Amino acid sequence: MLRIALAGFHLIALGLGLGAVLARGTALREVLAPGSLRRAFRADAVWGISFGLWLVTGLWRLFGETEKSVGFYMTNHVFFMKMGFLIIILALEIWPMITLIRWRAALGKGEAPEKVADIATARRIAIISHIQATLVVLMVFAAVAMARGYGARS
Repeated sequence: MLRIALAGFHLIALGLGLGAVLARGTALREVLAPGSLRRAFRADAVWGISFGLWLVTGLWRLFGETEKSVGFYMTNHVFFMKMGFLIIILALEIWPMITLIRWRAALGKGEAPEKVADIATARRIAIISHIQATLVVLMVFAAVAMARGYGARS
């Protein structure tokens, strides 16, 4: 039962996270107004929570050996490709995360949205968000390949 629950929560986190990172990017492509920033912040929060759940369930599945042994993963080149995508997603997230935290704090202090968030920065975060979404989709294809035996050493 644990195996099913972990897999289910892992996939739910994936779906929620993918939708959230796309929503964040879309909101930041709009005119920077209180409504679009609220949508971006809400989507960013869901992305962060989903990513945390995705990471925890993934690590539990890996090291708890609920599906396959750690040895299976450590000898599978598709798994390492998938983890490479994950590392890129994490690296890409550092700057947007810090920027959005600063924007939230400034808006919380009552500063005007147009003084806090600039259009060029919002557009860059939107582009990064959509790149991250693409990487999540690539991770899904890598997971599907692994589930069908690709990457396993004989």
